[in-house]
Amino acid sequence: MPAYSFEALNSQGQLRKGVMEADTARAVRGLLRAQALVPLLVEPVSTGHAHAANATGFGLSRTLFTRRVFNGTGLAIWTRQLAGLVSSGLPLERALTALTEEAENDNQRNLVAALRAEVNAGAPFARALGQHPREFSDIYTAVIGAGEQSGNLGLVLERLADDLEERQNLKAQLVSAALYPAIVTLVAIVIVLFLVGYVVPQVANVYAGSKRALPFLTVAMLGLSSLVRVYGWLMLLTIILVAIGGRLALRNDSVRENFDAMWLTLPLLGKLSRGYNAARFAGTLSMLAAAGVPILKALQAAAQTLSNRAMRADALDALVLVREGAPLASAMAQKKRFPGLVSMFARLGEQTGQLPVMLQRAATQLSTDVQRRAMQLATILEPLLIVAMGLVVMLIVLAVLLPIIQLNQLVR
Repeated sequence: MPAYSFEALNSQGQLRKGVMEADTARAVRGLLRAQALVPLLVEPVSTGHAHAANATGFGLSRTLFTRRVFNGTGLAIWTRQLAGLVSSGLPLERALTALTEEAENDNQRNLVAALRAEVNAGAPFARALGQHPREFSDIYTAVIGAGEQSGNLGLVLERLADDLEERQNLKAQLVSAALYPAIVTLVAIVIVLFLVGYVVPQVANVYAGSKRALPFLTVAMLGLSSLVRVYGWLMLLTIILVAIGGRLALRNDSVRENFDAMWLTLPLLGKLSRGYNAARFAGTLSMLAAAGVPILKALQAAAQTLSNRAMRADALDALVLVREGAPLASAMAQKKRFPGLVSMFARLGEQTGQLPVMLQRAATQLSTDVQRRAMQLATILEPLLIVAMGLVVMLIVLAVLLPIIQLNQLVR
């Protein structure tokens, strides 16, 4: 039965909004009038099919310029709430009804109501989620489908919520570690540009009438200031065009894979990227395997979560080896871009029959190591950036003061 969102006035003239299930919009209006409400607006709740149908023209612009209903944190919280309701024995339809009533905004209420309408119509929950690919990834849907087939939907939802929360925590740690250095770098660039583009030219006017030769540092700083003032916009435009060109080039699969492979060879950032992607791969594979997803399908889905294309290619190569009969541990051991910890724990899991548990331990250790490295890198970068900013400002100040010092010495 389809779901319709409505706006109506009650007997006191107050506006009421909500979602109601009925065969037609006319039936919804009839139900509203039966409740002594005056319907103002009744429209069907958008579904994944509607989004697909609107993939061109105005529909495309709405998709591009509208926010997702759930961000990463919101999806983790919503999954945890649903897991708690289902695990307590509440039927899925009633759990979705409760979440619809507790929705924080209209978009979330409409989305959950659409899911509830699909479930009431007899569709599996995974299929209902699959109609909203913008909100629920293929992996999310696959895990839910495996939980429905195994009859352990509540347990699978709990594990899915754990995975989402761990992933958000790791991402938050990396962002917090990079935030301060990024702010310091931006402030330093703004200050240096201000000094070079405005302060130095003002000081240069003082020495314009002097017939004496200026110090080399002052001459070099005046030349740099002139370059920034004359060609600054051209330099900025060049940087923007190079950035756009690089982004377009990275859309090519081979270029992106080569770039990501080169990125992994960087001394510090490469290790961080390798650890982050390996932790995500191991955690996703563990969750899918624990949910009962076949290993080949789980490997395929886990590979798609890797943001580094070079490591994704290695994971897909390992999938081919496993399909040909090789153990997962030996297949991963042949891929040197993955840390040896993944293949070691995979081997232990295959030997003990506890592959999901061991893969989760590998993911936990890798995540901890990534957080530690990120904090160490941030700790090193913070004083280095401050020192570098101080040196640049000192050079600019010296370039301004050297002619004054030179003149004082001549007077003496």
